[in-house]
Amino acid sequence: MYDLKELHEECGVFGIANHKDAAQICYYGLHSLQHRGQEAAGILVSNQHKLTVHKGEGLVTEVFNASQIQALSGDMAIGHVRYSTAGGGGIANVQPFLFRTMQGDLGICHNGNIVNANLLKYELEIQGSIFSSSSDTEVIGHLIKRQNGRMIERICQALQRLDGAFALLIMLEDRLYAVRDKYGLRPLSIGQLPNGGYVFASETCALDIVGAKFLRDIEPGEIVRVKDGKLLSMLYTDEPIQDKICAMEYIYFSRPDSDLDGINVHTTRKLAGKQLYQESHVDADIVIGVPDSSISAAIGYSEAAGIPYEMGLIKNKYVGRTFIQPTQELRSQGVRMKLSAVSSIVNNKRVIMIDDSIVRGTTSKRIVKLLKDAGAKEVHVRIASPAIKYPCFYGVDTSTQSELISHKMDVHELCQYIGADSLYFISEEGIKKSIHFKKEHTCDLCMACFNGHYVTSLYENEVERD
Repeated sequence: MYDLKELHEECGVFGIANHKDAAQICYYGLHSLQHRGQEAAGILVSNQHKLTVHKGEGLVTEVFNASQIQALSGDMAIGHVRYSTAGGGGIANVQPFLFRTMQGDLGICHNGNIVNANLLKYELEIQGSIFSSSSDTEVIGHLIKRQNGRMIERICQALQRLDGAFALLIMLEDRLYAVRDKYGLRPLSIGQLPNGGYVFASETCALDIVGAKFLRDIEPGEIVRVKDGKLLSMLYTDEPIQDKICAMEYIYFSRPDSDLDGINVHTTRKLAGKQLYQESHVDADIVIGVPDSSISAAIGYSEAAGIPYEMGLIKNKYVGRTFIQPTQELRSQGVRMKLSAVSSIVNNKRVIMIDDSIVRGTTSKRIVKLLKDAGAKEVHVRIASPAIKYPCFYGVDTSTQSELISHKMDVHELCQYIGADSLYFISEEGIKKSIHFKKEHTCDLCMACFNGHYVTSLYENEVERD
């Protein structure tokens, strides 16, 4: 099945403590995070005595039914939706991971990517650890097991060995821990339910769907524990803390109704569209957005330009997953299975098409052709992110530079390749302007995929330099 978009975030996490229907609440939370991972899902629950897990490949609604949720009885749960990047796919890599030990059970789920995971895994294997998956999440469990002291000390010692991006949930029989990496690359929020229970989620949209009140974001380098209905927190590291949330969380990955570090995603995308107009306006008849994550930016561009916004592209939301292989004719047209141009709107029009990114270029090329086949006189492509020239090692499926078309082509060459009449990417300064951090925040952005300035060491990963 063809994907409409070319980027995928690795996963999303959801946790809940102190609610009698923890698994059901977790199910709803994961459903609201489905956009962060559509290949697998899992829920692990605790009844204060033992941990039980159910997980599988597929969408949340495919992995779970009512009887399975009912069987997951307990008042604490952690859940995960996955899109496979690091470690690959397969049932062995589906989270949460459950570790059975002589000292008790331990469950872990993780959003992000540990960049030194292979080095740690090699060290652990020398010490005798045996791995059943290729996921970096399993490395975390083995690291915790090999530390000494109280559980909080063992977890913090393990966390200090990790480098990279992670929003992490760890659950024992009687407590739940939530952790955010010291760079703040991946988001993680805390909410409170009307009954006093606590909720943790990759995005605030998941808090809203389960009726939880947003309390705050977990800070970079912070570990939060819920036990006996009480929430306590501390920093797990003495190393310098940064707050470099991934710029693509605002540009593409997160739902528009989510707030990240106190900033609404829809608002930032709309401001990016206005900034795009300031940087590169062009005469046209209509503005359209590529559904769904580019709609907000298209509205912003339209308002700034005074050019009507129209629904020139329609997404088929019901294609989904299928075991029926498309015919060769449909395979060659790929994108038409999920996207249609409205010919009565774009015919004989000069169109400004707003999209959020260009990764490999194939989807943009197909969409431009779709619009021109529908009668568009001109198609001017405006991208609400800077050009992606460098791979991401922090939980996004762009692991090699050779697959990034903006690394191989300049803007003029890429414009010709996708068949557009003009092409422009928003500047790095422009995207910073569109994301207005509050004055009391010291947040910044990780923009390594645009400029190659990585937040961490890359260890065994290498990036080609011109």
